[in-house]
Amino acid sequence: MDRAQSDQSTLPRRIGWFTAACVLVGNVVGSGIFTTTGFMARDLGDPGLILSVWLVGGSIALAGALSYSELGAALPVAGGEYVYLRRAYGPFIGFLSGWTSFAVGFSAAIAAGAMSFAAYVHQLISFDSERGPLSSVIALALLWSITAFHLAGIGTGGFLQRTLTVLNMGAILSLIAAGVMVGKGDWRHLGLSDAQAAPSIGLSLVSLIFALYAYSGWNAAVYLAGEVTEPARTIPRALISGTLFVTLLYLALNAFYFYALSVTDLAQPPLLPVASKVAVALLGMDAARFVTMILCLSITGAMSAMVWAGPRVYYAMAQDGLIPSYFCRTSGTRGTPTHAILLQSLWASVLVLSGSFEQLVVYSGTVLMTFSALAVGAVLVLRRKEPDLPRPYRTPLYPLVPGYFIVMSMVIIWNAASERPLEAGLGLVTVLAGTPLYLLWQRFRATQRAHGSRGQQS
Repeated sequence: MDRAQSDQSTLPRRIGWFTAACVLVGNVVGSGIFTTTGFMARDLGDPGLILSVWLVGGSIALAGALSYSELGAALPVAGGEYVYLRRAYGPFIGFLSGWTSFAVGFSAAIAAGAMSFAAYVHQLISFDSERGPLSSVIALALLWSITAFHLAGIGTGGFLQRTLTVLNMGAILSLIAAGVMVGKGDWRHLGLSDAQAAPSIGLSLVSLIFALYAYSGWNAAVYLAGEVTEPARTIPRALISGTLFVTLLYLALNAFYFYALSVTDLAQPPLLPVASKVAVALLGMDAARFVTMILCLSITGAMSAMVWAGPRVYYAMAQDGLIPSYFCRTSGTRGTPTHAILLQSLWASVLVLSGSFEQLVVYSGTVLMTFSALAVGAVLVLRRKEPDLPRPYRTPLYPLVPGYFIVMSMVIIWNAASERPLEAGLGLVTVLAGTPLYLLWQRFRATQRAHGSRGQQS
C-alpha cells in the first residue's frame, strides 16, 4: 500500500491550523516586501499599477494554495510537493524535487537569511564591517539556536514559530498604525504617477517576479501535513487563510508606502531600503532602526519555518527509500526527524561559511517555480490517474484555478529564462546534478536486494 494511503508516519499529529498558518505566514513574510517596491516604483511609476501587480501576485499564490489544498487533504503525509510529484510523475521527478529542496530551496535560503540577519545586526550595533568572521558567527549562532528549538520537539518548535510570527505581524501593524496616526503622509500620493516612467508588459512581468519572490513560501504548510490534526480541514484552512492574510498585509503595506512618499520619491536611489525610507519620512530617523528590527524578526521567522518544514521532505524521501533510511528516524517521544533536521542545518552551515549561497538563491527561483507548477499540475494528473482517490477538499473552479497558476508560472518562467539565460541554465544544472545521485543510490539498493536474495536462497 502507498505510504500516503497507509499514513504510516511516525510523526505525531499535534499541529493545529493556527500553528500551520503561522508556518506559512512566517515563511512568506521575509525581507521581500520591505525591499522590492522601490524597484517597481522605478520601472512602473504608477501606484495603481504597482498595487495591481501585488494583487495579481497574491491571486497566483492563492490559486496555488487552493490547488495544494486538494493535494494536501488527499495525501496528508509529510513531504509537501515531493509527495505530489512522486505520486503523479514517478520517483525520479520526486527525487529531483527533493534534491533541489535540499540543495537550494531550503538550505540556501536559510543560509541567505542567516547572513542577511547578521548584516542587519551590524546596522543596529554599528560594527565597522558587515562581512568577515563575526558575521559568520552571528549567522551560525542564529541558525543553530533555531535548530535547537526544532530538535526539542513539535511543542517547542511550534511555540517558537507562533511567537515569532505574532510578534512580527504585531510590529508591522504597529508601524503602519503609528505612521498613519502620527506621521504626515498624504493619501493623494496614490493618485500621482511618475511622468518619466515608461511602464510596459515586460517591466510589469519583471515586477511580478519581484512580487512572487515576496510571496514565495505560500505552500509551507503542506510540508507538515503528516503532523497536523484533522488534515482534511486543517490543511486547506491554513493554506487559504494564511495566503489571504499575506495578500491583504502586502496591499496594506504598499498603500502605506504610497501614503508616506510619492512614487517619484520611492523611485529615487537607494531603491532597496524602501521600508526604511518610508519610516524615516513619517516618523524620523529612529524609525529606521525599528524597521531594521522588524527585518531581523521577519528573517528569523522565515528561517524557523524553513528549518521546520524542509527536513520533512528528506524524512519522506527516506521513508520511500530514495535516500538512506537513517534520515527518517525520529527522536522518540519528541517525534521529530532529528537526523533530517541536522542534515539540513549542517549543509546550510557549509553554505554560510562558503559564501556561495547568494548565487544559489539567485538562480534557484525559476527552478523552484517550475516544481511548484508541476505540483499544481499533479491536481490534473491525479484526477485522471486516480479518480477514486479520496479528496476531502476539491479545488474550486477546477480546472480554471490550477490552469491559471500553471499558465502564469509558464509565462514567468519563460520570461525569466529569456532575460536571464545564464541563471536559468545554472538552475537546470543544479537540478540535473541530482541525477547521478539518484542512479547511484538505485544501483546500491539493487545490489543490496540481490545480496539479500542470494543470502535467503543459501
